[in-house]
Amino acid sequence: MLTRSDEALVALRRILRVTEMHSRNLARASGLTTAQLLALQAVGGTGRSTPKEMAARLNVSQATMTALLDRLEEKRLVRRERSEVDRRQTNIWLTEEGRAALDRAPDPLQDQFRTGFERLEDWEQAMTIAALERVAALLNARGLDASPLLDLGDIRRPAR
Repeated sequence: MLTRSDEALVALRRILRVTEMHSRNLARASGLTTAQLLALQAVGGTGRSTPKEMAARLNVSQATMTALLDRLEEKRLVRRERSEVDRRQTNIWLTEEGRAALDRAPDPLQDQFRTGFERLEDWEQAMTIAALERVAALLNARGLDASPLLDLGDIRRPAR
């Protein structure tokens, strides 16, 4: 019989495993990491964005956004151009290859989570957040920098 702490560890392990499995499936289907897919989606709505807007939308630093854009540009999924209006600003454009990658990629795991989470009552949402924050504290992870995406490791890494 499992102890409560073992049951909690099993639940954490399941979350880690589904995150890893989804990440692998995404890489296999599209050649993208979760962060790269979200960056493409940040441009995909309008077909154009700026690194600053994208970093704010993904809740990542400018340096992280630059690294993500470097990878996406290497894959020819986006292109950068200096703004004609303000030469200090760079515009990010989705390429045809980028649109195709978005079309064939599965939905990010956090979209599935958000859909289910938003169906919860307010008190259930608050309790879930409190419990997850408590788990993060138990693992000494409260101070770690993290963006709101379900992916393992450094979000600047290349797809597996």
